[in-house]
Amino acid sequence: MNARRRRRGGGRAARQALRTARVIEQQPFLTRRMSRTEMLSQEGMELVEHNADTLLEEVGIELMNFPEAVSIYGAAGADVDGTRVRFPRGMCRAIITASAPSSFVQHARNPARSVTIGDPHMVFAPAYGSPFVRDADAGRRYATIEDFRNFAKLTYMSPALHHGGGTLCEPVDLPVNKRHLDMVQTHVVYHDKPFMSSVTQPERAQDSVDIVKIVFGEDFVRDNTVLMGLCNANSPMTWDYAMLGSAKVLAENNQCSLITPFIIVGAMAPVTVAAAVTQTLAEAMAGMAFTQIVRPGAPVIFGSFAASMSMQSGAPTFGTPEPALVLLCVAQLAARLGVPFRSGGNLTASKIPDAQAAYESATTFLPALAAGVNFVLHTAGWLEGGLTMGYEKFVLDADQASMMSRLVGGVDLSENGQAMEPLLTNGPGQHHLGTAHTMANFEDAFWVSSQADVDSFEQWELNGSMDSVGRANVEWKRLLAEYERPELDDAIYQELAEWIAVRKASFPDSEV
Repeated sequence: MNARRRRRGGGRAARQALRTARVIEQQPFLTRRMSRTEMLSQEGMELVEHNADTLLEEVGIELMNFPEAVSIYGAAGADVDGTRVRFPRGMCRAIITASAPSSFVQHARNPARSVTIGDPHMVFAPAYGSPFVRDADAGRRYATIEDFRNFAKLTYMSPALHHGGGTLCEPVDLPVNKRHLDMVQTHVVYHDKPFMSSVTQPERAQDSVDIVKIVFGEDFVRDNTVLMGLCNANSPMTWDYAMLGSAKVLAENNQCSLITPFIIVGAMAPVTVAAAVTQTLAEAMAGMAFTQIVRPGAPVIFGSFAASMSMQSGAPTFGTPEPALVLLCVAQLAARLGVPFRSGGNLTASKIPDAQAAYESATTFLPALAAGVNFVLHTAGWLEGGLTMGYEKFVLDADQASMMSRLVGGVDLSENGQAMEPLLTNGPGQHHLGTAHTMANFEDAFWVSSQADVDSFEQWELNGSMDSVGRANVEWKRLLAEYERPELDDAIYQELAEWIAVRKASFPDSEV
């Protein structure tokens, strides 16, 4: 097998040409030209950083079922007490700033789809991890591998989504301990954008690495980043074997770990914004430092996911101001650390794509843009606090995401953007509809939604009085009907299928 990979290495240019034969036009990623919204003053950032270091020094991090990580931290200078690891003040920050890259390229199997993650760039990825799916025809149901493949196809067909994401939905019709193989295989075969690793166990992260070695070649994977894994802290102040062990596998292989404290504020952190920001920084620095101890220079992303909660029911809530403040503060702290930043996208607690879903999504997505988030997870499809991936919601979210290139692109101050000639020559009271400048720019002067209805009432009635969900239902079906799988080298396809079949046969099915 290794010899076959080596032989294919010399034909990489030919394979790249083949992969780009079918093209879905899109920007590979966005470049932000608007300034980041700054919520904290210099003194405020220094105070939070001081408090986070105090938390790491006095409380430390508990490591669950991962004695090797305890030893790794201890050898790097941390204070070890059983499974508790405490860090001398400034230790984690010094390790991160010494080697963690400020930006990196995640390569796609189609080079035109590769993304640069880090300032001033922004990358949008679909929602992640839902065990249920919903569409207007069948309602809510458990997700299957067929749903997973459908969302991989929809992601490929969406120009607004730059990244293939990871667990697009949880295919509960497959064994828990083997479904990651089908999911990673789907990412390889059904689209040609970058994608994410399995991280539910370190062994599954290693499987993901072994798969991309087949696709890209071992030498390329050794020297380049082609995978990203979402590793969540077990808040408060705990990292476990599954997440930190997966981060270790990824770092060892020069792949990206997305280190994210997942915090329901009020349950997993104190109720105040400053406290949630402090805890997020402490947990994330411990995780990011670990990746740099394992392999200095391994790509890492500082992630933040914070949601408020109903103090009456305990349910997480979205679209509220406090998590937006957390996001804006943590983005500044990530920039001071000099590492890329990730946060969430179009989040909602609504069960269906209704008005609540629309306004909660808007009030979670827009702060991510204002904060200058480099990797926006959950851009499209999220419903029910992440429990459900919605087909119609996916289409509506992607439509809204498509306008963000205009917003983050800032103001055009070129000669055409200034438009002084029509301003000076078109006199008072004269409209600009027929001017040469308008005629030269009218086709792309304004972003146009593919889903919003702007017809007259009468025309809307003639067209069937369809609401946004109905239009989105038509759209996702159209996209799937028109989908064509991107080209993939036959030898890679066959080797991948054989490797996965052998791997599945090597251990029994399990539901853990």
